[in-house]
Amino acid sequence: MAGYLSESDFVMVEEGFNTRDLLEELTLGASQATTGEVAAFFVADLGAVVRRHFCFLKCLPRVRPFYTVKCNSSPGVLKVLAELGLGFSCANKAEMELVQRIGVPASKVIYTKPCKQIAQIKYAAKHGIRLLSFDNEMELAKVVKSHPSAQMVLCIATDDFHSRSRLSLKFGASLKSCRHLLENAKRSHAEVVGVSFHIGSGCPDPQAYARSIADARLVFEMGTELGHRMHILDLGGGFPGMEGDKVRFEEIASVINSALDLYFPEGCGVDILAELGRYYVTSAFTVAVGIVAKKEVLLDQPGREEENGSAPKTIVYHLDEGVYGIFNSVLFDNICPTPILQKKSSTEQPLYSSSLWGPVADGCDCVAEGLWLPQLQVGDWLVFDNMGAYTVGTGSLLGRTRACRITYAMSRLAWEALRRQLLPAEQDEDAEGVCKPLSCGWEITDTLCVGPVFTPASIM
Repeated sequence: MAGYLSESDFVMVEEGFNTRDLLEELTLGASQATTGEVAAFFVADLGAVVRRHFCFLKCLPRVRPFYTVKCNSSPGVLKVLAELGLGFSCANKAEMELVQRIGVPASKVIYTKPCKQIAQIKYAAKHGIRLLSFDNEMELAKVVKSHPSAQMVLCIATDDFHSRSRLSLKFGASLKSCRHLLENAKRSHAEVVGVSFHIGSGCPDPQAYARSIADARLVFEMGTELGHRMHILDLGGGFPGMEGDKVRFEEIASVINSALDLYFPEGCGVDILAELGRYYVTSAFTVAVGIVAKKEVLLDQPGREEENGSAPKTIVYHLDEGVYGIFNSVLFDNICPTPILQKKSSTEQPLYSSSLWGPVADGCDCVAEGLWLPQLQVGDWLVFDNMGAYTVGTGSLLGRTRACRITYAMSRLAWEALRRQLLPAEQDEDAEGVCKPLSCGWEITDTLCVGPVFTPASIM
């Protein structure tokens, strides 16, 4: 193996112990702690990341995946993806430092933010990171001056009107401006090698990829006509990370494959990349959050009573995490997190109108409302699934003094598959520094889609 990830980095999982059992063990240990502090923590199934990767290889065999570091920069995620052979898409100096610190070579790092600080461009130049993106004349001039050996990728705007997060409002050159930018690059002796785009997050229309690929073909022809050696197409991101998303990944992959066959057929000499974040990590992370306070609020509704004759009430629960931390998806993605009760409740237990609030003293830190939950107590734990994207590494930005603890786990089946699939690459001396998808990794996707189970002996 490449040596990024070792067995000491995670809990090895075996038959007879499931994810919820692991959470129960960890929450029980936290509840019995004498400090009285209730701190949220994650359980990360690295095997789920491996399974997602093999699924990607099966559905998009011509595309080289690069992981978007800003989505989840936790060490376990970076290490397992490095073992899988992924490249890394970085948006700033800190992310470039992070992946190079674990041993990722510069050839597997791309600096994709279209608008960059000069100091960070110089950092990329000093550390051998050559592939950079741009979308305007000013950015081109900065890179030409500070990183003359850079290979530039022109980022174009997309039709992302229906996307939940519309990146083209901020980044991307219009098709009308592309020829001028390419001409300017030629005059400046800048090496433009390809085109990138990003349709935004949460796009409900897979055909947006096909339209953007068609636009990229036009820009490729412009660049080639002007003498640029165009050989990289970056499909960007926006790929779904949950099974319940409106558009399935397989549906998007089918549209992309058809568009590639039409505009960039196999054998055309174009290296096709994609930048994936949510796709790899969303479903791999589960978080447990403790209730730190509660209060009951009587509802002023004359004439209405509960079944037991008492006045109707709603219960407000305060958590140690909120929308300015790991639940930021409430603000940015308009998502209402649904908790899973760690304690099993009786079917006869009454349900109460409930809401969940974070620790910040303002009216916006509401995690969820309109819930119907049984009576819960201070010290009880709530569990939330699909919490891997944009939840880890946000603490310093949002005022938290500590990062949430992460317990990594992987099934023995996934670990052995990971080791087997990487063995051929170890024997290829010419493969060093080249980011290639694992050959035939998709063949064991169906086998790996069995839910992981954990061994109790490895927890403590």
